[in-house]
Amino acid sequence: MAMCTLACWRCRWLLPLLLGLAIILGIIALSGRGWLESELAPYEHQASLWESCTQWENDFNWECQSLMDYTWGRAAAATYLVGFVILVICFALAVIAFSIDILRFNFVRGIGALLFLAAVFQIICLVIYPVKFTEDIPMRGSNMFSWAYGFGWASTIIIIGCAFFFCCLPNWEDEVLGNIKPAY
Repeated sequence: MAMCTLACWRCRWLLPLLLGLAIILGIIALSGRGWLESELAPYEHQASLWESCTQWENDFNWECQSLMDYTWGRAAAATYLVGFVILVICFALAVIAFSIDILRFNFVRGIGALLFLAAVFQIICLVIYPVKFTEDIPMRGSNMFSWAYGFGWASTIIIIGCAFFFCCLPNWEDEVLGNIKPAY
């Protein structure tokens, strides 16, 4: 697959496209309110990366508390944002790397290393957040991870997969550039 990805000019953009998808999923995770949810008869609770909100059955207003008041909340937000910024930088570098006709394969391997770093930062956030949230903030009923938290994990998984491909691409440099005879 890696040889096909770079040999065909139309397929060359699959990896940057996947990084673009990871950016979109990351934006949804950053802005989404559904990281943790809890519901019990007269009570509903939703939390995002930034705040925790409670609504009672007869009240239409949400009572929100900022998670930036907690050190773990600031740490979780900072680690996810750092990973997201590294992801955006890697996307820009990938577009540059794949725009050049003669690929810079060492440059591509560096993008893979940066993607692994971004994944580490995002995993730290995705582990710290639910552990510390459930310890410090009482929620009634059963706690459920919701859609925005899932988008955060989906973005991280795509980043890890792309990082492996970016790191392995230089191994097929001669085949892709046509420097060796094809074996039939």
